[in-house]
Amino acid sequence: MRRVVRGFWGPRPEPAEALAERWLRTLDGLAELVPQAADAWSQVHGNGPATAFTPDGDTLLGALRTAQGAADWSDLTGTGLRLVGTGAPGWEAEVSGLAGGTPEFLLQSLAIILHAPDEAVVPEEVLLSLVARVWEPDFGDVSDDDVLDALEDDAGYSVGDPVVGRTGYLSPGRAALVSDGLEVVREPLPGGGVLLSIAAPGDSAGVVRVYQRLREAGALAPLPRPMDRAVL
Repeated sequence: MRRVVRGFWGPRPEPAEALAERWLRTLDGLAELVPQAADAWSQVHGNGPATAFTPDGDTLLGALRTAQGAADWSDLTGTGLRLVGTGAPGWEAEVSGLAGGTPEFLLQSLAIILHAPDEAVVPEEVLLSLVARVWEPDFGDVSDDDVLDALEDDAGYSVGDPVVGRTGYLSPGRAALVSDGLEVVREPLPGGGVLLSIAAPGDSAGVVRVYQRLREAGALAPLPRPMDRAVL
């Protein structure tokens, strides 16, 4: 089963050293929470074959600096990095990010994609909490293909819109707009954001209902364009 854990935010300029620290905390956290997901990592490049990758601070900093040295790199876009890990039979992880830039229209993001056996227990909510704590996003979600299809078909969701899935994260400004009557489990996180436990796996209809109520409340309003802030 394919699971996607994501966080999104607006412009937040950061040097390569700060990004490398966030990346290291992400990969260390993933290794602690889901050690079977990745024993070996490789870096996927825009051109040419993937190369073996050691997920330590120096290697991460070097990869980010190399990305920033490319002819087509711009701080208006951000610095991208994509890593793929292979683990125990049936497990695979991908972590990709675009961060540290000052875009006016394209959101910055960090995504963890896990391929796991259908019967495997994956700590989805804790992984989203990890993304929220490390990257301080504006919003985030735990989704799968069925959830995203249901949101597109039944709720008018489009790629790039603020979204929640089976689990959602909302930054402080968004969390303040959530009605007390919304029947979800809320976990406050450091900094004022909130983690929302919305629906069990397979309950795409439940996700659609909560998504619609959050959107009606303004908690899933998009950042104004051109963007001038990281969070709502």
